[in-house]
Amino acid sequence: MITITRRLEFDAGHRIMRHESKCRHPHGHRYALEVACQAPELDGCGRVIDFGKIKDLVGGWVDDNLDHAFLVCERDDVMLRMLETGEDGVPFRHFRLAAEPTAESLAELLLGKCRELLAPFHISVVRVRVYETPNCWADAS
Repeated sequence: MITITRRLEFDAGHRIMRHESKCRHPHGHRYALEVACQAPELDGCGRVIDFGKIKDLVGGWVDDNLDHAFLVCERDDVMLRMLETGEDGVPFRHFRLAAEPTAESLAELLLGKCRELLAPFHISVVRVRVYETPNCWADAS
């Protein structure tokens, strides 16, 4: 079976409330997302799926929800108060997660979202990899 992978990138901020070091403080990352897909057979063009479909659907969702947003745990009352108050009454762009916004929780969230978005194409999303830095990543499969 052939596996294809599409890489997407986005910028976002976060903090890990209970982190024992610097990551407890608000900071940002240039995240990279890899979406690996398989299909039982190739399409008429000899592809698992057009890479552009992944970019349009998954990349579009990422752009609309995560890019240039602050990723925040729904239990982080301090950050939520600041983000929802915003500046001049305009809330800051943010995305709520049930868990701490770690690479692991993002990979799990994005695996589910990719499977949902790509389901109409009858392919399997077999792995999502989220790079928090060039040297640190989490896989969900």
